[in-house]
Amino acid sequence: MVQGTIQLIDAKGRKYLTHEERDRFLAAAAREAKPDRQTFALTLAHSGARLSEVLALRPADIDLDASSIRIRTLKRRAEHWREVPLPNEVLRALELVHGLRAIRPKRAVEPLWPWSRATGHRRIAAVMERAGISGPQACPKGLRHSFGIAAVSAGVPLPTIASVLGHADISTTAIYTTAVGLEAREFLARMWTASPADAAPSGHRS
Repeated sequence: MVQGTIQLIDAKGRKYLTHEERDRFLAAAAREAKPDRQTFALTLAHSGARLSEVLALRPADIDLDASSIRIRTLKRRAEHWREVPLPNEVLRALELVHGLRAIRPKRAVEPLWPWSRATGHRRIAAVMERAGISGPQACPKGLRHSFGIAAVSAGVPLPTIASVLGHADISTTAIYTTAVGLEAREFLARMWTASPADAAPSGHRS
């Protein structure tokens, strides 16, 4: 296997959230009692960014007028920044919770969420638990993978997805196309299982 290749399924199980699980996570995140934890979970889910990349976000990296955030890609040798659009409702939450319009210059270059990686991981794990999601996919990386799969399912071109996710090689992004087929098959398998045993097509009757 080529170094750096994404593994969406291994011996431990599936590494991405299904469409249904992603919806449940977003609903649970929207009900988060603490506003800063809510904005963190929603930003992570809607940006497709890595945990450390979101933890590094500062008020100065959020462009409310352009409806996007600026993310420093951490897995590159040379400094690289990418612009990632966010839904308007997420940007409004960031603006209100973190007071972005009235932020002072010193605060503008400090992290929005001054947490360690371990704390950030626990925050997401807690939302996953409330959403009833368990397994190897119930983690920040599972959200990132589900973002890529959702983008492929929505017909977003692979170069655009690669740019948003910060992939240096589009072949890395292409792996998400295989998961779209796997998820469709899982859905069909459930449908087949639920079908009556005698539901085989009958001959034409006039």
